[in-house]
Amino acid sequence: MDNNIKEKIEHEIFRIEKLLNDAKPLLDLCKIKVPDFIEITAAAQILHSFYNGVESAIILFLKGMNEKVPNDSRWHRTLLEITFGLNSKNIIIIRKDIKEKMEKYMYFRHFIRHSYSSELEWSEMETLIKELKEIWKIIKSDFELFIRNH
Repeated sequence: MDNNIKEKIEHEIFRIEKLLNDAKPLLDLCKIKVPDFIEITAAAQILHSFYNGVESAIILFLKGMNEKVPNDSRWHRTLLEITFGLNSKNIIIIRKDIKEKMEKYMYFRHFIRHSYSSELEWSEMETLIKELKEIWKIIKSDFELFIRNH
């Protein structure tokens, strides 16, 4: 993987870190009380931005490995599958034990893109918000390991 791609991936990691650091007050608040409409809407945007950032980094990894980036109608799903080893080189970018959790973030990303804020349900978001920092810690570690090894 060339240095230009590595720098772009590191920049995506930085952007996600900044997002989560900036969102810390809201994320902490959501752990101690049920958020109101405005807080739920903001939390949904954080989840959306987080998953978009992860996808952006994955696309960069694929380009760096000379792998085809999916562009079909199910490309988000295909991209996630590729991340867990379903690619021409069987390379795993993110460890498989969080695949189900990542699918939930992907599904939420799809939901938020096609719904109104008034349709958001805290019960559908709560686990995603509460586990966000831990999931990011795992993904970030895997991303950094992948960069070092490729």
